[in-house]
Amino acid sequence: MVTIVRSYNVTPNEPTPSDPLWLSDSDQIGSLGHVPNIFIYKAKHSNNPIEKMMNSLSKILVHYYPVAGRLSLTEDDRMEVNCNAKGVTLLEAESTKSFGDYGDFSPSESTEELVPKVDYTQPIEEIPLLLLQVTRFHGGEGLALGVLISHPITDATGIIRFVNNWAKVARGEELLPHEIPFLDRTGLKFPHQNSSPRVKLPEWKPVPQIEQRKRSALLLKLTSSQVERLKKKANEKPSKERVRPYTRFEAVAAHIWRCAAKARESSENHPTFVRFSVDFRSRLNPPLPQNYFGNALAKGVTPKCYEGDIISNPLGFSAEKIREAAHAVTDEFIRSQLKASLGKGQKDHIRAFFKGQGHLMNVPYAGNHNILLTSLTSMPVYEADFGWGKPVHFGIARSFQEDRAVIVRSPDGDGVVVTIIFQTPLMQLFRKFFYEDLFVSSL
Repeated sequence: MVTIVRSYNVTPNEPTPSDPLWLSDSDQIGSLGHVPNIFIYKAKHSNNPIEKMMNSLSKILVHYYPVAGRLSLTEDDRMEVNCNAKGVTLLEAESTKSFGDYGDFSPSESTEELVPKVDYTQPIEEIPLLLLQVTRFHGGEGLALGVLISHPITDATGIIRFVNNWAKVARGEELLPHEIPFLDRTGLKFPHQNSSPRVKLPEWKPVPQIEQRKRSALLLKLTSSQVERLKKKANEKPSKERVRPYTRFEAVAAHIWRCAAKARESSENHPTFVRFSVDFRSRLNPPLPQNYFGNALAKGVTPKCYEGDIISNPLGFSAEKIREAAHAVTDEFIRSQLKASLGKGQKDHIRAFFKGQGHLMNVPYAGNHNILLTSLTSMPVYEADFGWGKPVHFGIARSFQEDRAVIVRSPDGDGVVVTIIFQTPLMQLFRKFFYEDLFVSSL
């Protein structure tokens, strides 16, 4: 059980600009709610860390001043940020559980208690864009930092950089010029022409009404040698089309997709695809700055195929499908996708969000035969050292209502950790294939 001891409102410690911040189309698609993540620290603390974290937070908010504002709705049903410096919420909490009682901190009702909760029944214009919770574990060993940030404000890259920069300031260091967030989003203000998108986009149709199955989560580790084995399997069969070997992401993602298809044991040959986000900061022409703070994600979707194809073909077949989807995300693709994204359906969703009628989106690509992938393997998720050591775990804090996998580097540097959210009755079968298939030749 987690008890909230105190709640603090933290504002920038210097005056900040008050002009509204324009949000791009990329900021206004998908889920409009808050995204929960946790950083777990094992160090013992002789002193209460809250004061140090509050002081450094007030300093970093000067650079990230829109985070201290609130969402508002324009007359044309677009969101923007009212940069009113109302502040962010920092909660001080204590758990009756020890560090060891949480196991591996995989998403569950228990780990979700380590992240703040948002009451979406109150006016959206009053809800903080960032809520933080520092929870001390029973016995004094370790603590959790729960981060809940409004999705329209930034993507995972922005979240990780914010927390890392906050930790750097907490250590008494100054941010370097390239670490200062780039807040201007007008680089994504494309002219809206009446012509159709020049790139053919994936067609997303609502999935048939299917039984909503209970889902649970597991953390599955792949060592560096196991990742290399998967890459070797993916690259076993020569291909005229393949100009370079499949990458770690392509091999691991293909493996997850294949294990999911096998675990489902479908009586029918169902269509299936993988959907994943692609950071387009460097893919736009001209590119966005690498320190761009906002949503810079395009949605890659694998070409349509069937679960039987995924199962019967070598691992390289699935890896090639994933590569095709990633390579399709070009400058033209990004512009076309954003142009098509903020149509009437999404604007209806935005209006409903501001009326308190729901913050989660019933996405048409969810379903019992598809899977959503998020890869954070290139992100420095273990660099947030506030002065008591680096985190020993980073991950998502809650489960979802669709099959999903999140791939991060292992905290010990040896391989990757996959958080898999999957249909509960099939989870152990998925786990069986996940490790068993490492040793089965795909030839």
